[in-house]
Amino acid sequence: MALPPLPKTMRQLLQPSLTSPTLILTTAPIPVPGPDEALIRISACSPCKDELVWALNPASPAASGKEAVPCLDFAGTVVSAPADSGFVAGDHVFGAIDPSRAGAAREFAVVKTGELARLPGRMRWEEAAATPLSALTAWQAVFVQGGLEVKGLEGGDDDEGARERNGGKRVLVTGAAGGVGSWAVQFAALAGARVVGVCGAGKEGIVRELGAGEVVDYSKTSVDEWVGEEKGREVDLVVDCVGGKALEGAWRAVKDGGSIVSVYCEPETVRPTGLEKVLSKCLFFILETSGAQLGEIAKLLEEGKARPLVDSVWPLEEFEKAFERLDSGRARGKVVIKIRD
Repeated sequence: MALPPLPKTMRQLLQPSLTSPTLILTTAPIPVPGPDEALIRISACSPCKDELVWALNPASPAASGKEAVPCLDFAGTVVSAPADSGFVAGDHVFGAIDPSRAGAAREFAVVKTGELARLPGRMRWEEAAATPLSALTAWQAVFVQGGLEVKGLEGGDDDEGARERNGGKRVLVTGAAGGVGSWAVQFAALAGARVVGVCGAGKEGIVRELGAGEVVDYSKTSVDEWVGEEKGREVDLVVDCVGGKALEGAWRAVKDGGSIVSVYCEPETVRPTGLEKVLSKCLFFILETSGAQLGEIAKLLEEGKARPLVDSVWPLEEFEKAFERLDSGRARGKVVIKIRD
């Protein structure tokens, strides 16, 4: 496919320093890819909540000396790629950039080829950009860390045994209407597990549509109150996406011998005082970007079995409004920034 000639410069968002809470829209030279990298013409990207303060955590990979361009999620078109990468100029792709490197809030970005997957044919740029980081985090929380069997997915390897084993497990997801939580609900339900979604007021319908059989509206009932209302409500796995009171309550909801996997904080930091419960797994993890796993997710998207939850789409020039919406806590799903048509 013939692509337009490259300009000499591009627009990009830049964090003036890794500790700055604000962004500026500026121009910069087109980046040059390395031997294992592709140059992508970005069509849309998506920010993560609190990413502008990640560098304040010394353990964060974002604390390195990278160029401070936000938005790790992206969708766009390959401009150039290594001959042995499996990608060629003109391919429509999406992916998530490792947080140790510059992000995709720019017209052109350099991406490791191992972070790329081909765009499902039915997806719009905005939907694709809303997918990678949240979906990969949820995939790894549910299957890699959480222990559900990926073979139980509908349309997977048709392993009914795996699906039956997953069906014997109850999974509670906090932040179930958010970026990561909405994917965790879908993946766990598609794999056969019984899902309980925890969300705020007005989001119950969305969470049920995504696959939750039970929904807890935390504005009315806390998780620990909910689990104490009836016998048999304890769960085998908690996928925590928000920390705080929801995660504290999840300690009372998880069975002895169960698991808590958090993408927000170390679960032990909010263990209720005096609660003696032994878990098989209790951890906080940061995802590893994976084009291979994203390819598996793309199959579910192509088949219409899963979908991203897009809250709103903003042009690049209105990036401040996009980040305000993200930080408001009212977003239902991902906030997306449109770079080009």
